[in-house]
Amino acid sequence: MNGSYDDKPAPVEGGDGILVIRASGICRGWNGIRYKTGMHAGNVGARHLSMNVATIPPGGVAYAHIHDGFEVMLYLLEGRVRHEFGPGLRHSVENEAGDFIFIEPGVPHEVFNMSDTEPVVAVVARSDADEWEHIIPYERGAGDRGRGGGLADHAEP
Repeated sequence: MNGSYDDKPAPVEGGDGILVIRASGICRGWNGIRYKTGMHAGNVGARHLSMNVATIPPGGVAYAHIHDGFEVMLYLLEGRVRHEFGPGLRHSVENEAGDFIFIEPGVPHEVFNMSDTEPVVAVVARSDADEWEHIIPYERGAGDRGRGGGLADHAEP
């Protein structure tokens, strides 16, 4: 991933039951996706949830992976995506801004930004407070559709 990222965590404000992170910047690049600092176990002490905002750049791909033991819900704020999913990534669904998406635990999936000029921006909520710990690469088979290979071949530095 090109570009600079904020190495300092966004400050967490508040206490007594309500915590706030104000307008965080892009802090991390992973698997073709840029993430704003969100909330998770490490910064707000969440026990069951994490949440952030993800951006897939124009023409970008979030390479094939599996969420091990946690659910994901997304709300697309901008752009259009195609998910290729299921065993062998043989199924496909397209979504656009305004759509909600639910991904069950254990479902292999790969996400394509369908535009070469506009980013995809989505709010991402996970039922895993650790945020990054339980994501597993999924390798495409030789006959799979799509533009990319598996996460192991395309991980961010």
